[in-house]
Amino acid sequence: MNIHGLKLFYQVATTGSFTKAAELLRISQPAVSSQIKKFEHEIGIQLFKQQGRGVVLTEFGEALAEKAKNLVTLEEHITSFIEDYRLAKAGTIHIVATYLPANFLIPKWAATFKGANEDVNLVITTTNTKDAFEQLIQYKADIAIYGGGILERPEEVEWEELFEDELWFVVAPDHPYANQYISLADMMKEPFIMREEGSSMREHLFSLCQTYQVKPPKIALQFNGINETIRSVMAGYGANFISSIAVREYVDSRQLARVYVEDVHINHKIAICTRKNEKHSVLVQKFIETVKNSL
Repeated sequence: MNIHGLKLFYQVATTGSFTKAAELLRISQPAVSSQIKKFEHEIGIQLFKQQGRGVVLTEFGEALAEKAKNLVTLEEHITSFIEDYRLAKAGTIHIVATYLPANFLIPKWAATFKGANEDVNLVITTTNTKDAFEQLIQYKADIAIYGGGILERPEEVEWEELFEDELWFVVAPDHPYANQYISLADMMKEPFIMREEGSSMREHLFSLCQTYQVKPPKIALQFNGINETIRSVMAGYGANFISSIAVREYVDSRQLARVYVEDVHINHKIAICTRKNEKHSVLVQKFIETVKNSL
């Protein structure tokens, strides 16, 4: 079936006039009449009948016009969908993030982005550093947001640093080391509560011990999430090595206390990562710009 002929018929049917349809479509009235006759011949059914000096729809023509309305409406929806996607008004962004940005940074960024782009879906997955980069490289994610210490960056990843954050040693407020200055060797004698192997913070702690030739600590408790490690230290057991972003409010409210380790001042990086040598989609670029503008 000739879809163009069907759409042309629908214009005549809705306007009630070959002349008005021709004006809307910016073609001549004889051209409209000719194409309608050609469409009638193709389907083998009369669509219009003479009535006085004009024409009206046949019974079949009325029924076909109602069906054609669905097609025209769907076409308009599809056209709008394509335009919205092209202009970054709709679609889906898959984001994978390590625990620190996922818990303490992305909620604000996502809320800001959604406020201006409510029809864009954000699918956010939280995981450790190793898995985050694997998902990005394997096209399971469009963006990886990383927060952690210095590590060997995969060659396939484009890395853009957003800012740096301090790493703190923290204990419960009544711990003997609370607010004290001690050596790294003494700090490492404490039991630590950390996340699982593969987390950047745990790797960074052990790298620090290796650099200063100090025996690494015992990992007394291990959790898969940041909040669990924080709560356990607040409960009065062990120490944690963690981003100041995650614990600053607890230190300020005296639910946790810092331990100042002599000669150790460490920052780590918050970065937004994409695949190297790949042009960003409009949606991805728009999200990245939202993040940067919020800093």
